[in-house]
Parts: sequence; C-alpha cells; structure tokens
Amino acid sequence: MFAPLTKADLGNASAGAQIYCRPTCFVDRPHELDDACLRIADTMVWFAAWHISLRDGASVKSAIVAVPEWAGWIAAMPDTLAQAAAAQRAGVARPRGVLQLGERTIRLNEPQLMGILNVTPDSFSDGGKHVDTAAAAEAGFAMGSAGAAIIDVGGESTRPGAPLVWEGDEIKRIEGVVSALSKGGVAVSIDTRKAAVMEAALAAGATIVNDISALRYDDRAMEVVAKAGCPVVLMHAPSAKSDPHEGGSYAHVLFDVYDMLGERVAACIAAGVDPAKIIVDPGLGFGKSVADNLALINGLALFHTLGCPILFGASRKRMIGALDNEAAADQRLGGTVALHYQAAAQGAQLLRVHDIAENRQALRVWRGLRDAALTA
Repeated sequence: MFAPLTKADLGNASAGAQIYCRPTCFVDRPHELDDACLRIADTMVWFAAWHISLRDGASVKSAIVAVPEWAGWIAAMPDTLAQAAAAQRAGVARPRGVLQLGERTIRLNEPQLMGILNVTPDSFSDGGKHVDTAAAAEAGFAMGSAGAAIIDVGGESTRPGAPLVWEGDEIKRIEGVVSALSKGGVAVSIDTRKAAVMEAALAAGATIVNDISALRYDDRAMEVVAKAGCPVVLMHAPSAKSDPHEGGSYAHVLFDVYDMLGERVAACIAAGVDPAKIIVDPGLGFGKSVADNLALINGLALFHTLGCPILFGASRKRMIGALDNEAAADQRLGGTVALHYQAAAQGAQLLRVHDIAENRQALRVWRGLRDAALTA
C-alpha cells in the first residue's frame, strides 16, 4: 500500500523522482459534471479524478486529485515533474482516431476485437487446431464474421517452456493463411518477433505487426516496421531473449511495465516509426504473477498517458484458472469476458480474444449501457 502524497512531498522530491498520473473515478454521465471531468482520448470513457503517484527511490506516495484541483498540484511540482505530468495529461487527451489497415478502417473510439488465430501445434489454448492452412483461413473468416475487426495470426507459441521455432518454419506456417485472409478482405496482424517473418507476412498481405518483445528480440525488427510504415503493437515482456517469461522481478509492476513501454515508444519514434501507429500492450501473463496481472488490470488506465491505443489480452490466461479452482484453458470463458469488460470500462481500444461472439456480445452490452447513461 502506498503512503499518502501531499503537495509538500512534491516540492521536496529528489531530482530522480518520477510522476505517474492515472485517470480514475470513471463517470457514466459526464454532462452532469460540467468541467469537472475529462475524456480519455476520443473514447466513450470519462473520469473525474487523477491518481497521482510520486516514485522517489524505493518510496511511492499517492493521492486522488479531482480534475478541478489538477492545476494546484501541478503548481506544487518541480519543473521536471510538472512537465512530465503535463505530457501525460496530453497523452490521455490525444485522439487515437483510426487504424488504416489496407482497405479496412478500424475506428478506435470504442473497443474493437482482435481475433487470435494460432497456426501452431503447441499454443497453450488452441494448439493443433489450425495447422491446416485452409482450415485456419476458414477459422479466421469465421472470426471476422462473428465481429473481429482484426485477425492476429501467429506461427510460434510463446507459452512458458515453448520451444523456439526457426523463422523458415514459422513463415511456412503463417504465409498461406495470411495471404488467404488478406485476399478475402480481412485485416491481418502478424504475431511474431522475427524480422524475416514480419517481412514475409507483410508481403503476403498483413497490415500490422504484433511483437511480444516490443521490437527488441530481432535487431532488424525496428527497421522492418519503420520501412513498412505499418502499425505496430509493442508488448511488455521481461526478457527480449528466447524465453520472454524470463526474469519478471518488479519493484512496482505497474510503474516498471509503464516505464519500459514508454522507453520503447520513444525508441520507435526516434527510429522513424509514426507515433500515430504505435499501440501498447502491458503483456499480461508474460513473466508476471497473478498479483502482478491484477495490479496491471486495475491500473490499466495509466497506459493512456503514453498517448497510444491500448491492446489488452487476457483471453483464457492462467490467472483466470488461478482465481477459479485451476479451471482448464477451455473453461475460462467467463473470466475472459469479465477481464475484457473491465478493460473496455477503462478505455482499452483493442481486445485480443479467442472467443469472438461472446466477447462481442459483452461489448454490445457495454456500449448499450454507455449510450443509455449519456442520453438519459
């Protein structure tokens, strides 16, 4: 538990202190609060307060600050902290607009579904189900018909203990599926950390790269993405080596994950990647305990301050089983829907799921509730 933060603490902060300003106290009827609430980007989510945390060495202090009180707290900060806080506020407000994926336009003012299509023999949940190219493509089309805006095709399992796949084999697994889906008008994402696989998938019609290593695993990956000019998902994993789950020791998991993603966003921009095409993913389950995952979910709105769309993926993950009698992967639908609904309520723009129809229905209910609150 963090200690209470005061304005005096801000004034006494060391030169190396860091500030984190997370939207909180979400409201259903912003029109009743006049100027006492703010909107997250161009989403349908409004909030009435900031959860401001000061990290100074090993100490973390926090306070809930109502939106109208923001200016007074900024005035109490040293210039470096005030500038960082102002940048975070600007990041929250920045419109996310649309993803232009080939001929497909994906609007990010409400949550969109990304369907998981693993063409692998060993993925933790659906391994072996889509190893045939024609069957995999059919499954992808079915996901699109059920409501997925994007299909994320992966040819290498990244579950704990999964063997590394040679890039040539990975290309053989994904190339035909990506080609078939893209020719059929589907927006395709390639889930890989290897530059050669990215190139092959983009050539076959993929329009977005989803890299669990945040473009750290392969030295050429950044160059490939920058040259292609395509959107990219930067996911947090504690290691950029063969085993992405390696490590996973955090002083404060929410802030540590946030800092790493912030550094990767800056590195991508410096390398020529269009900042409007960068998406961030906190990487649930990758080198993280159940407690770590819960902290990231509860603090998910902090990632809006990076100014990028958020991709959230908790589909069928082990934490659900850990919270419910070790339920098997194929028995985690209820937990999956609950977690993605929570992410939508915090403004996440992209939800990566296996079960499209059920999650689409949950989002329609969420949207109905939002519409009713805004118009009643």
